[in-house]
Amino acid sequence: MQLEEKLAKFMRKEAALIFTTGFQVNLGVISALVGRDDAVILDKLDHASIIDGCRLSYGEVKKFKHNDISDYERVLSETTARATLTVVDGVFSMEGDIIDLPPLIRSAKKYNSRVMIDDAHGIGVLGKTGRGTAEHYCLENEVDLIMGTYSKALASIGGFIAGDKDVIHYIKHMARALIFSASPTPSSVASVIAALDVIESEPERLTALTKNTQKMLNGFRDMGFKTGPTQSPIIPVIVGNDELAFKMTMMLHEKGVFVNVVVSPAVPPGSAMIRTSYMATHTDRHYREPDV
Repeated sequence: MQLEEKLAKFMRKEAALIFTTGFQVNLGVISALVGRDDAVILDKLDHASIIDGCRLSYGEVKKFKHNDISDYERVLSETTARATLTVVDGVFSMEGDIIDLPPLIRSAKKYNSRVMIDDAHGIGVLGKTGRGTAEHYCLENEVDLIMGTYSKALASIGGFIAGDKDVIHYIKHMARALIFSASPTPSSVASVIAALDVIESEPERLTALTKNTQKMLNGFRDMGFKTGPTQSPIIPVIVGNDELAFKMTMMLHEKGVFVNVVVSPAVPPGSAMIRTSYMATHTDRHYREPDV
């Protein structure tokens, strides 16, 4: 209860509900809210947990081109469902780019679609006070549901959904991924509470993270690397060839630099990348000396 109340206050929503993992949040929430006569509309690059949540629902699933709001509106206009739920990543986990939220919200309102943001990579990272994608765009009151995880900026494990009290109450009694699963451990809950306190009391960390992100982004681009449209601490170095991406990753690991290699089917064929990410506590020494 303490964590749920703290999360609701932090996200500036009426209520919040905690789950054992972030993956379970999307499974439970989407399958609980989307019925047989409904439709759920997704960005084509949404996280796998969103896709699986849709598979567990009884509704129609429709996708629009990645971050293409014109295509999103086309999909909305062609939908004949009783009700629609739009579910998008706030920050896309591989590409690092941010959903173009303002026009998406306008289109959603035009066609009366509810909006849910998976902000696993946005909370603690984006916004003036680290409250995520909606705060980044000053649209907190326009987003119906915000999902978050603890395994990114909050340095724990678990997840939550925040929104209107009546909706959260409904999810609490209908989400099978919540009802038939174990509760989060006390240590996980305590560490999230502490992490939220740090975010609120130490804003200089967010400032440092923003500076580090821009420094690395500029550095990669100055060296001629392709990084795509990322605006977040997730900075992909786009290699293209799977074998070359694996070789480059192994070389970096041997130098003591941890990165993730991302190849098909996680990304389209020919789009292999080395996924790098950054923290507020990284310093110039870490960037200049790979064996540190």
